[in-house]
Amino acid sequence: MKVSPGGYLWWYVDALSDDGAYGLTMIAFVGSVFSPYYAWSGRRDPENHVALNVALYGPNGRWTMTERGRRNSTRGRDTFELGGSMMRVKDDRVIIDVNEIGAPAPLPVKGRISVGFDALGDTTFLIDGRGRHRWRPLAPSARVSVDFAEPNVRWSGHGYFDTNNGDEPLEDGFEFWDWSRTQVDGGRTAILYNTDLADGGRLAAAYLVDAKGSVEAFEPKFDAGLPSTPIWRIKRRTRADDPDGARIVRTFEDTPFYSRSMVATNIFGKARIGVHESFDGPRLRNGIVKSLLPFRMPRLA
Repeated sequence: MKVSPGGYLWWYVDALSDDGAYGLTMIAFVGSVFSPYYAWSGRRDPENHVALNVALYGPNGRWTMTERGRRNSTRGRDTFELGGSMMRVKDDRVIIDVNEIGAPAPLPVKGRISVGFDALGDTTFLIDGRGRHRWRPLAPSARVSVDFAEPNVRWSGHGYFDTNNGDEPLEDGFEFWDWSRTQVDGGRTAILYNTDLADGGRLAAAYLVDAKGSVEAFEPKFDAGLPSTPIWRIKRRTRADDPDGARIVRTFEDTPFYSRSMVATNIFGKARIGVHESFDGPRLRNGIVKSLLPFRMPRLA
């Protein structure tokens, strides 16, 4: 997929271990949406601003997101190489071989993430009012295995795999969004999007997606409040079977413009564990916030 100037493309994986002790996110970016370097360059060449973000949550956790330039990355139909890392599709799985250095603590992050799926979904959704931002759930009910030498972490659990792409910066399209995914019965995943658009509009969507990629819309019963993040006070919200039907189990990421959390939500008659994220567009547009990002997102061109 070609990415136009000013645009972006990413592939996203998250997973929670079966015992609840560990979590993971992996995002492979082209035209890295959070990159201050891409913004400062005028966003002319998205292929010159690629990055692999890997976050291991739990004991021996690590975090890495090093940006690389065009000469240090290669992208094909089923492969994406950047620096010493590589993502590829092989048969019924996506394999991500990670060979990175963390930041700000320069610790090695080296291992393999394997995402098993029954089928890859082919339905693309518009998540803004102008068709400039798109989302495609690829394998919302995946099985993920994590095998890292650095740090020494091995586990498996339920996971999720999708892709987003757009024609403009994320913060130009959205004032705010919440997203969550929760495994429900029958091998299905409930996915909730709530977006406040930059033009003043709002969109709320809820989908059930099975392991084969079939999609069914549904309507959650109530808005459910969640506490803001403890440090940066990013607001969090979701929907559930009742107004008090959601709680934060653990905050994974608490940043000036973004949060990621493990949540427990009453949905389809049960309390279920899932992954939730919030994004604050005005915070990301703030020049002071952008000036802080290189400390966690170094660039090796």
